[in-house]
Amino acid sequence: MLTALRRIRPSCGATYSHARTLATAAATAPHPRERGPRKEGDISSVFASLSGTEGTALPARFADVKSHIIRGNESAIQASWLRLLKALRSEIELISSSGSDIIPEIESSEIKNFSRTQPFAFALKKRGVAILRGVVDPDVALGWKEEIRAYIRANPSTKAFPKDNPAVYELYWSPGQVKARAHPNVLEAQRFLMSFWHSKDADAAISTEYPVSYADRVRIRPPGDSGFALGPHVDGGSVERWEPEGYGLGDPYHSIFAGKFEEFDPWESSTRLRVESDLYNGAGACSMFRMFQGWLSMSETGPGEGTLFVNPLFGLATSYFLLRPFFSPRNPDPARSGYLDAENWQLDPVQTPLLQGASLGCTQELTNTLHPHLELDKTMVHVPVVQPGDYVAWHCDTLHAVDKIHKGVGDSSVLYIPACPLTEANARYLVQQRNAFLAGTPGPDFPGGMGEREHVGRMGVKDIEQAGGDEALRAMGLQAWDLDAKTEREKSFLKAMNQCLELPA
Repeated sequence: MLTALRRIRPSCGATYSHARTLATAAATAPHPRERGPRKEGDISSVFASLSGTEGTALPARFADVKSHIIRGNESAIQASWLRLLKALRSEIELISSSGSDIIPEIESSEIKNFSRTQPFAFALKKRGVAILRGVVDPDVALGWKEEIRAYIRANPSTKAFPKDNPAVYELYWSPGQVKARAHPNVLEAQRFLMSFWHSKDADAAISTEYPVSYADRVRIRPPGDSGFALGPHVDGGSVERWEPEGYGLGDPYHSIFAGKFEEFDPWESSTRLRVESDLYNGAGACSMFRMFQGWLSMSETGPGEGTLFVNPLFGLATSYFLLRPFFSPRNPDPARSGYLDAENWQLDPVQTPLLQGASLGCTQELTNTLHPHLELDKTMVHVPVVQPGDYVAWHCDTLHAVDKIHKGVGDSSVLYIPACPLTEANARYLVQQRNAFLAGTPGPDFPGGMGEREHVGRMGVKDIEQAGGDEALRAMGLQAWDLDAKTEREKSFLKAMNQCLELPA
């Protein structure tokens, strides 16, 4: 197992090596920007295309933001755009011919078998998505679904989307969800996946050895549903990816904006630690650093049966949608022969505020019209058939979508469970999430309101302890990290995190 444990670098910018100084610095560092309570809502609040805000023009200042990014580097960006379009063409043909087979998978029982993990790691890093089979026993996963259904029946006030035929429930603390997040196998799967990230900064304050829990929703999508039709998108903000006070704080996309997309490393973690992915307090925008988004299946579900699409173009797709706003077609008629040819596209001499598919407070959406070179009809591929207990995970930059229509005969059900490392910002998020858990309200990233405050059968601290023991309690910020660590560096890091969590060491 690889580790990404590094010395903490406090928010004040100084670096300390002495344990006591280090812990004190982290505990007294400025808190992230305080947010007010989020508006009430549901999962549709995250999408401009579903919430009625699609097409709203961005403020004029975004023209200046874009101009600043490319200023003095126009020739390199133009040249990189041409190379990118060429690279996309060859990859699109490969993905189109491979389909779902291009998605790597591994049995959870083999994650410590080097002969199996080595080829798996290569494919995961190339494609940004994977399946871990059999993380939880199928009967256990099915049992969780039944517990959630019983919880919904006992609490008819539960909010969901769509309202007339629910598929995604505004639940975070139901029995099945709490038990799944606490399950030792789930935490181990998260640790395994996060081990493939690395840090170029030896002082970066991050550890992938200690997964932390992120309370997300549950999906129980009935056959025939067409309301929960999420098109291609990338979570983690939208306009923030171009803003200096957003992703620009850590600059993980520097290589792309410098005209060197080939050097972009999506698996480097230190540049993501200072990122601000939610500048506009969106109703469902994510502020926690999720290395992977993911879900645990609670049904046998195949392609076309209300399941997930992913885009294995991965880094090339990221490079494309980030550079797309700087370019326009000379001849804008998409029906014209040669519309996609490199010769038809030029760097705009004067930048406009337009960021295709990006809206304030919403997720980044992608379409064939706005992002034609991605050929989404060819490159969005279904996840293969999954069984109850399988864990599907995709890198936080990965384009993904959901079947427009559930054409299957049974429910398509998942527990949304991302993989999140231990960082200072994530620890501070845990403090707010812990308070929400104890109060029965949604976590700080999610639409506000009463939530499950008055729900019958809501889980408590003892239930987490019974489901996963000390590790599960720590992952939820309910118990201090053990300071009986292997090294002084690790001990110092955990002491600092305990102070961030306001827990006695």
